[in-house]
Amino acid sequence: MQKFAVAIALFALSSASWAASKGVTLSVPGMDCATCPITVKKALSRVPGVSAIEVNFEKREAVVTFDDSKTNIAALTKATEEAGYPSKAVGEPK
Repeated sequence: MQKFAVAIALFALSSASWAASKGVTLSVPGMDCATCPITVKKALSRVPGVSAIEVNFEKREAVVTFDDSKTNIAALTKATEEAGYPSKAVGEPK
């Protein structure tokens, strides 16, 4: 019975490693002032599973790294839209 409990514990710990970290570049054309990137970054940071965000005002884009077992691109674009900055995915970050 003890071996079974250990096996279950090891499985539970290893299953977290199955989640893939993904990245996406979001085009956010509505950013038109220096404070816009702050708002976009704050909105994206509230999405569960987001681990990194880089917002570039000059390029009008946000590069987001996220756990695809906790969120998806639709949730990211919804977050920016609800913050007043509609976005769309344009590709994986380089």
